[in-house]
Parts: sequence; C-alpha cells; structure tokens
Amino acid sequence: MRTTKVDRKTKETDIKVVINLDGKGEYTIDTSIPFLDHMLSLMCKHGLFDMTIKAKGDIEVDYHHTVEDVGIVFGKAVKQAIGDMKGISRFGQASVPMDEAIAAVSLDISGRPYLVYKVEFPKKSKIKNFDPDLIEDFLQAFVSNSGVTLHVASPYGRNIHHIIEAVFKALGRALRQAVAIDPKVKGVLSTKGKI
Repeated sequence: MRTTKVDRKTKETDIKVVINLDGKGEYTIDTSIPFLDHMLSLMCKHGLFDMTIKAKGDIEVDYHHTVEDVGIVFGKAVKQAIGDMKGISRFGQASVPMDEAIAAVSLDISGRPYLVYKVEFPKKSKIKNFDPDLIEDFLQAFVSNSGVTLHVASPYGRNIHHIIEAVFKALGRALRQAVAIDPKVKGVLSTKGKI
C-alpha cells in the first residue's frame, strides 16, 4: 500500500496529512474551515483515497495561510506516496457535472508543476466566510509540491458551491486514474526513462 504521512509546522499553521492512495475513500478531515473540509472529503470519496488531515491555522486573521498550506502538505504527501512512479498510469482526466455546473480536470504526474486554471465564478461572493478565489491558491500549492501538471476548467455554472464541488470531485477521479498501477506499464511511463 502506498501510504505516507507529512507534517508541516510554521508560525502560521500546523498541518498533518496521512494518505493511502490505495484506499477505499475513507477520510477524517479537520482544517477548521468547514467548506474546505467538505471539498477535501468529496475529493477523497471520489478518488478512493484514505486520508486524514488535521490542520490548525491563524484563521482569525484569514483563511489564506491554512488553505495554501494544506495544499502544500497534500501535494508533498501525494508525491511521497507515489514514490518512484514506476507502473503508474501517469495521466488522468475527469469531467463531472454538479447540477447546472460542470468541471473538467486533466492531469499529468510529470514532475513538471504547472497549473492552468480556467474557472470563472458568476459573481463575486463568499460561501459563508470562504473566498472562492482560495481554490486557485490551494491548487497552485498542490501542483508546486506534487510535481503535477494540472488543467482545471469550468465553462459554466450558476452556483459557486456547485462549480467548486464539481472541480474537487473531478480532481479526485482524475488523480485516482493517474496514480493507478497499470500492470502493462513496466518501469516509468516516459520515453526518457524517468520523470
């Protein structure tokens, strides 16, 4: 089983992530940010990852530090759990509808971190106290620390919650495809011989 634990403590946050890429979609998520907990839970369920996240941060100041640092630690945990990348499918993609909204995610476990984020929200408003722009910050932190190339697009949607929910479900499903072990892949799936 591809399991790892990553801890990161700064003056602003204290984050612990345990992930099993070969899990059943079981999760315990507590970031002190309910909307982020909800989105990460959806990602785990649809990615079939077992994950525990415990995060404390200076949320009395802003959610930004905690959201970004959870992305950092999640990215590091995924990278460590994948290991030498031998036998993985490498690519994953998913398109997920959520009522009137839809999101598409394509990714490559390439060792080249890059984020293309084409998600426009129909209006500038918060979900309770959560700023939807923080999703891009979370994803940027994730790709920078996992070495994943990630393209995220939501061409339409009316409800901001639905748009973001579709993104996280699609991310879970695409990541599940990419980290899956393919018995036909011998070594690393690259003409270079390494990623």
